[in-house]
Amino acid sequence: MSTASRAPYAPLKGSQLAMGTLALSLAVFMNVLDSSIANVSIPAISGNLGVSPQQGTWVITSFAVANAISVPLTGWLTTQFGQVRLFMASILLFVISSWLCGMAPNIEMLIAARILQGAVAGPMIPLSQALLLGSYPPAKSSMALALWGMTTLVAPIMGPLLGGWISDNYSWPWIFYINIPVGLFTAWATWSIYRKRESAIKALPIDKVGLFLLVVWVGALQLMLDKGKELDWFSSGEIILLTVVAVIGFIYFVIWETGQDHPVVDLSLFKGRNFSAGVVAISIGYGLFFGSLVIMPLWLQTQLSYTATEAGKVMAPVGIFAILLSPVIGKILPKVDARKVASVAFLGFALVFFLRAGFTTEVDTITLLIPTLLQGAAMSMFFIPLTSIILSGQPPDKIPAASGLSNFVRIMCGGMGASIMTTMWDSRSTMHHAHITEHTGSSSQLFVQTVQGLNQQGIPDAGAYALIDRIISVQASTMAATDLFYMAAFMFLGLIGLVWLTKPKKSSIPVDAGGAH
Repeated sequence: MSTASRAPYAPLKGSQLAMGTLALSLAVFMNVLDSSIANVSIPAISGNLGVSPQQGTWVITSFAVANAISVPLTGWLTTQFGQVRLFMASILLFVISSWLCGMAPNIEMLIAARILQGAVAGPMIPLSQALLLGSYPPAKSSMALALWGMTTLVAPIMGPLLGGWISDNYSWPWIFYINIPVGLFTAWATWSIYRKRESAIKALPIDKVGLFLLVVWVGALQLMLDKGKELDWFSSGEIILLTVVAVIGFIYFVIWETGQDHPVVDLSLFKGRNFSAGVVAISIGYGLFFGSLVIMPLWLQTQLSYTATEAGKVMAPVGIFAILLSPVIGKILPKVDARKVASVAFLGFALVFFLRAGFTTEVDTITLLIPTLLQGAAMSMFFIPLTSIILSGQPPDKIPAASGLSNFVRIMCGGMGASIMTTMWDSRSTMHHAHITEHTGSSSQLFVQTVQGLNQQGIPDAGAYALIDRIISVQASTMAATDLFYMAAFMFLGLIGLVWLTKPKKSSIPVDAGGAH
């Protein structure tokens, strides 16, 4: 059956709409949560399974690689199986793979289960977006995106908090078992509401070469990003090889896909100005945001002696304004230009990072919390208008492909942002440490006085030197972190110009996309 021949379904109403929104949002929450929940549990997992923490990080890497490969396949898979069937299969396979993760007796089985979990999780986010847009009348599409966006904002923050709490109070398999009841409820609710709202199916030939090239270049790029810091980047032959494979694979992939009638990833979407500029803006912004989510807790724990739970509490309030303001933004967005809302979001992010650039080693909790709270307000105005711009003008049958491709680029940029920012943090910490130590030694009166003062407290020279080096390290790391915050602030200001390259007629998803089914 041709997709074009299927008329849009009528929007859902009442309890069905509420239940459908809850089910779709829970699926996204479960998915996004699982990409971050294992991060703080790696020491517990690797210790329990008798492997090094470095080997334990493959629990994160394997999920990320499989997920990154499967997300852009959503458009093609949807035409083959239909939105509802694919979404149901994705949820149920996710539940099964979560159970397998918890049952894994060794690291090899756990990694295999995580690969399966990441692969089946891919279509869940873009399909939930498409099904949700089809559940609401076109005029309410911004509200639908607001409700959907709240879950993607809160889950990355909840993941480390929940993962740490479960690992401390129970055992690590429970970070995976908690998906089972959530997944089963989501599957039941989705099937009961959406089984008669299936999208049209077209049997398209599989682009085997395109699929192979996608797996090769995305897999190589993700491995390079994940292992780069550990292997000291381009001083490692393995990293150089992965980079070459990723670059050549990507070039061949683009050339091949642009010449196909039925490409595995629809790159023609980038011909649209709204799609391409919107995707670049949301991806760079997300990369900066995600990078800071990694840097902040690391800095608090390694340099300022915060515990994991305390660091989590400092980061958690970001969700407060995000949750409170998202429905408000969703309500006002159809009445205003989405570009203006996105611009305010980027100004908000710039302010947040300028405030963080003023942090010192003596920073108190209140000073840490103020930018975190403000960041929540900026986040509420970030995802919704940019997603609205990206999907504006797309016909219903293109929405899963457009959503899948934009989410793929955003997720990849999140990983790149985390890798690049942690690497820059390390290198600038080393640089600042070297500059500060130039002012130590016997020629520095302050240094000599400090050592003598510590000697008088009963600390021998070796201990005094070690203590001073620790103070210098904390100062250098703090200066490096504030350098990155300044850089992020100016980059967010630059993204405002990118937003104004788009030309939305109005900020809500157009009428023809309201029946995205």
